[in-house]
Amino acid sequence: MTLTDHGRYPFSPITDRPDFDWPGGARLAIYLGMNLECFDFGQGLGAELAPGGPQPDVLNYGWRDYGNRVGVWRMLELFDRLELPCTALANSEMYDAAPGVVEGFRARGDEIAGHGRSNSERQGILDEAGEAALIREATARITAQEGRAPKGWLGPWISQSALTPDLLDEAGYEYLLDWCHDDQPVWMQTRAGRILSVPYPQELNDIPQIVGRKREGVDFADMIIDAFDVMIEESARRPLVMGIALHGYLMGHPHRIKHLARALGTLKDRADGRVWFTTAGAISDHYRGLELS
Repeated sequence: MTLTDHGRYPFSPITDRPDFDWPGGARLAIYLGMNLECFDFGQGLGAELAPGGPQPDVLNYGWRDYGNRVGVWRMLELFDRLELPCTALANSEMYDAAPGVVEGFRARGDEIAGHGRSNSERQGILDEAGEAALIREATARITAQEGRAPKGWLGPWISQSALTPDLLDEAGYEYLLDWCHDDQPVWMQTRAGRILSVPYPQELNDIPQIVGRKREGVDFADMIIDAFDVMIEESARRPLVMGIALHGYLMGHPHRIKHLARALGTLKDRADGRVWFTTAGAISDHYRGLELS
């Protein structure tokens, strides 16, 4: 049997790579990936609090909408209090569906990255022309609103076709977040050159843990602290990236945000010169400047 290979990057053990530092001599780069998402009413995809009934599925639509109306604002207040930057992963339809939300992150100076048009659709099921159009439409809206093109992209539902890295590179993107295969940035080959894969978490991600594995906020917070404890010790041997993926309709509820505050506060308390609290875009910028490969 011969395995099919994606052809995007070669196998590379993390123990065999060149050493480098993050800015200021830091060894562990930590970023918050704050997903800003909106959903079609009465059709399309969406995470579920409980098994959905016939459309319109008011229970689950309302639960998700709570994230933009209430949850995200609690989280912004927490991030402000802890002075933590974010990468806001924004559906382009958010500007119409939830005006003020993306703007709230912009006002903090946070990075705004692309995250498709909405989370009611997957891009990976589209043909090449359709996927290119989705990327182009989402990018144009974010660029018009923010005054600059986004550098990074996370596909809605981590959805990619066989051509997605090529299309993102050709659309001007510098990095993508869909591949959760490493704890360091990895260059991926495209048909026109290359694009950087910045680590995005699927373990330290509230959707797989809370929706998928039915864990609660206390468990998710403990996971964040446990991961930090291991990675800060390991970073003495090699530089690492620790991402934390969050959604307003999950961690923005009162019974969960107290645990998120505990976890992020613990990270801030334990941080020293070895830790760089940053954004995915800044990680990409720094790594690209190292010219390691």
